Amino acid sequence: MIALVRRHTRFDPPPSALERQLVPVVSVMLASLAPLLPFVATEPLLPPFGFMTLLAWRLLRVDLWPVWAALPLGAFDDLFSGQPIGSAMAIWTVALLVLEAVDGRLVWRDHWQNWAIAACAIALELLFALGLAMVGGGATAPWFLLPQFVLSILLFPVVARICASLDRRRFAR
Repeated sequence: MIALVRRHTRFDPPPSALERQLVPVVSVMLASLAPLLPFVATEPLLPPFGFMTLLAWRLLRVDLWPVWAALPLGAFDDLFSGQPIGSAMAIWTVALLVLEAVDGRLVWRDHWQNWAIAACAIALELLFALGLAMVGGGATAPWFLLPQFVLSILLFPVVARICASLDRRRFAR
């Protein structure tokens, strides 16, 4: 039987630093393209997958990105999310700064703490994005975000699991 997946041996060259760095960046960028999916709803339901992926990578690997990495990734997300340009750049940068402060306080974290941190960050991201949209002329009541928030919180462990499997694969060689 022919194997469709190439198995790596210990004689393969290790992945380059560029390859290791591109996997998280590309995964965040692909997750930011989720608003392009043909999904129709009368209220906001689609979770902020780009932000959730950024959070999952940041909670998984503390030293993966510097804080300024949120600026270009947020700019890419702003292009496809429908939010005012600069909103994700600002919100994601503040989120990474807060995570830096939290990491300075906590010696270790487990899955439940990561989930609680992500829940707080996602709630604040959704509220700040709503506030920025209201400044730009949008008019939506905050309680309309409740289904989107609940769905985002329930899907965060799945996103974190996908990021963890991508992380294992990028260091598998």
